Amino acid sequence: MSADPVNTERYNPKDVEPKWREVWEAKKLFQTANDDSRPPYYVLEMFPYPSGRIHMGHVRNYAMGDVVARFKRAKGFNVLHPMGWDAFGMPAENAAMANNVHPATWTYANIASMRKQLQSMGLSLDWSREFATCDPSYYKHQQKLFLDFLKGGLVDRKTAKVNWDPVDHTVLANEQVIDGRGWRSGALVEQRELTQWFLKITDYAQDLHDALDTLDRWPEKVRIMQRNWIGRSEGMTLRFALDPDNAPEGFNEVEVYTTRPDTLFGARFLAISADHPLAKQLAHGNAELTAFIDECHKMGTAAEALEKAEKKGFNTGLSVLHPFDASWKLPVYVANFVLMDYGTGAVFGCPAHDQRDLEFSNAYGLGNTPVVCPPGTDPATLVITDTAFTDDGVLINSRFLDGMSIADAKEEVAARLEKEMRNGAPVAARKVNFRLRDWGISRQRYWGCPIPIIHCATCGPVAVPDADLPVTLPEDVTFDVPGNPLDRHSTWKHVACPQCGSDARRETDTMDTFVDSSWYFARFTDPRNENAPTNPAAANHWLPVDQYIGGIEHAILHLLYSRFFTRAMSATGHTSVNEPFAGLFTQGMVVHETYRDANKAWVEPAHVRFEAGDTEAHRRAFHITTGEPIEIGSIEKMSKSKKNVIDPDEIIETFGADTARWFMLSDSPPERDVIWTEEGVQGAHRFVQRLWRLVQEAANLKATDGVVDEQGVQTLRKVAHRTLIGVEESIDRLRFNRAVAQIYELANALQDVLVPARKAGASAALKAAAHEAASFLAQTAAPMMPHLAEECWKVLGHEGLIAQAPWPVADRALTIEDVISLPVQVNGKKRADIEVARDADQASIEAAALAHEGVQRAMEGKPARKIIIVPQRIVNVVI
Repeated sequence: MSADPVNTERYNPKDVEPKWREVWEAKKLFQTANDDSRPPYYVLEMFPYPSGRIHMGHVRNYAMGDVVARFKRAKGFNVLHPMGWDAFGMPAENAAMANNVHPATWTYANIASMRKQLQSMGLSLDWSREFATCDPSYYKHQQKLFLDFLKGGLVDRKTAKVNWDPVDHTVLANEQVIDGRGWRSGALVEQRELTQWFLKITDYAQDLHDALDTLDRWPEKVRIMQRNWIGRSEGMTLRFALDPDNAPEGFNEVEVYTTRPDTLFGARFLAISADHPLAKQLAHGNAELTAFIDECHKMGTAAEALEKAEKKGFNTGLSVLHPFDASWKLPVYVANFVLMDYGTGAVFGCPAHDQRDLEFSNAYGLGNTPVVCPPGTDPATLVITDTAFTDDGVLINSRFLDGMSIADAKEEVAARLEKEMRNGAPVAARKVNFRLRDWGISRQRYWGCPIPIIHCATCGPVAVPDADLPVTLPEDVTFDVPGNPLDRHSTWKHVACPQCGSDARRETDTMDTFVDSSWYFARFTDPRNENAPTNPAAANHWLPVDQYIGGIEHAILHLLYSRFFTRAMSATGHTSVNEPFAGLFTQGMVVHETYRDANKAWVEPAHVRFEAGDTEAHRRAFHITTGEPIEIGSIEKMSKSKKNVIDPDEIIETFGADTARWFMLSDSPPERDVIWTEEGVQGAHRFVQRLWRLVQEAANLKATDGVVDEQGVQTLRKVAHRTLIGVEESIDRLRFNRAVAQIYELANALQDVLVPARKAGASAALKAAAHEAASFLAQTAAPMMPHLAEECWKVLGHEGLIAQAPWPVADRALTIEDVISLPVQVNGKKRADIEVARDADQASIEAAALAHEGVQRAMEGKPARKIIIVPQRIVNVVI
């Protein structure tokens, strides 16, 4: 008897997706209560800058976080999954200048647009906790944190060399200088000396370094990047005596910091910073040196930029005496690669074993002396030309150090020089040093959090009273000339001193926007608290964030600053935790082919059509309008400049949000880049339709008197329960693409049963198994395709919403295979694999092993002297 035809309608995301979003919103399904009795789970994606449009990178990032949030809710957790906006910064000021619009107007319009786009993705976000960092209700509390840090000794005001962006007219942190240029403007950075506000992150340098070992749910590459940036080194300070024959008045020595005292006998020069007191003294009346120092100041202060720059120096004509040989004089140079704020602002150069020193020495003909020889190399043959030897080895050309290891030589040098006295103090002292510098947060711009300080000629810098917070930005500003509008705003700038009442002025610098994002995760725990930055009970309940998701580009700036801020908030009573993020995941980028026309102009993907060739390499492209050939270029990160951007709105409008989410999660491991292709999106959409069709067929399956292979029922149930376990484990490990593959496997198994069932009729057991498998399909797909899953849940006749349904419990007994495979060795060499029942007795296993053709061939007719069986592991036959 043939089965009745099944009427399966196509899934229409345009109708379905808005419907379920309205249901979720009406029920306030994703609003989170702090007093919920369920165990807390905090999942957070790095919040976006409101540029006006989301991009496919946002889709991928927030889809990943949403999978985790929905899954953890199903597993019984009270999930906090908030959203906000990192809303201060230069782009808003640039837009104000370009479009004659106020930064606030531009920013809030963009927020409204992007909120609507994100909501169309069906993200299970608690929008009731939304805030933007430019809201006075947010930065009021940031100002309070600043003042509490000030009281706690974690804020300093000092004059220092800073990176100055001549285009954006603002200071940049070292981390914001990329290859000597401003990270936003691209302008060559200059050095300026300004009085700045600093957060004393160096107070926590050792702790920030050591605690990286506890972050076992962070990517190792991120921890390495942070270790390198903190730059902990163990070395020594060493005082070189200046040659008294030409030492300037007031100077008799130069102190250096070195991590390689073992290479002292390879020293060829001593280099000092352009800002070293000795350099400044020598520059008086020396126009040539003054010009060289000015040139150094145009390089910026970032260590990375100095490392890459051409090594230049100025010979001062001075000499220092070698600490182990007073007759050995080393020339003193002012060098452009030495920073005053690292170590002592002076180094000795050993060209043979430091690449930077070698480049400098080669440029000025100073030569080099190898003092560390690679193992197994004849010292007589060791010659250093363009590449320094920086690996381990044995000391040579080093007098009493010859033959020692590097470690022993360091110890010997330290021990000798610590005993040598000059002017009542040891010549050398052991010291731990850090590359990390204090965080200068002063920025000369309008659209940022005002620093709550008033400068009084009598009282000095005075904190704005808590009752007067927030210090809000004035709205009546203009951007018609470069520079900071706050500095030109007389009515806002001039105020009375809170202490003495005298005429005073506000601090017109605003905070680095990285301050805004260094504590927002804590504010989300109780964002409507008007009395304090945090409710410590709520912050301690939720923090640290269980799973944080964002780009690897934030490995140093944002993550390191957030780790410092959490410690500083703990020290000032706002939380009791030290680490902000227990788990960190850095997703890959979304990339796409690039296209160019005959004039080498970039062409958008929407304007390109393709003709298939015999192979992928022979695929051709043409302009969809003009028909002219289009050059298919490399696959690169989506960017507006190269026009290889795909608009998420168009994808969602055409295929639906679930298709976009599914493709982003299925195409590749989440830490790798995902290549956006039209074929891939269409494939994802086909699976959406296929899953919908399978669920409908399973729901409509009618039980008859027909007999269906019960082994098929058992097989389907095994696949279903195995999939349930596999998807659960994959999501827990953030292996979303693996979870997708397991869902495909279940879909295939369900289809294999439904095809014959439609023809021959289904038993009650098969109908039940198919319904169970279809329900598992909906529930495992729900974190990734929530709209489709809700529709499937309804069709299957379940009560309530799948978004509120608990994660099903797998029957693990069904996932245990009845038959297992055992390798068989003969005299220690594998000769066969046999399949036996899992509960087979020893005699049955022996018989199966000895009967195998491969085993018999290996035994060559000889009897088995012994058979050793390791249960469910291996069989060893000894002849």
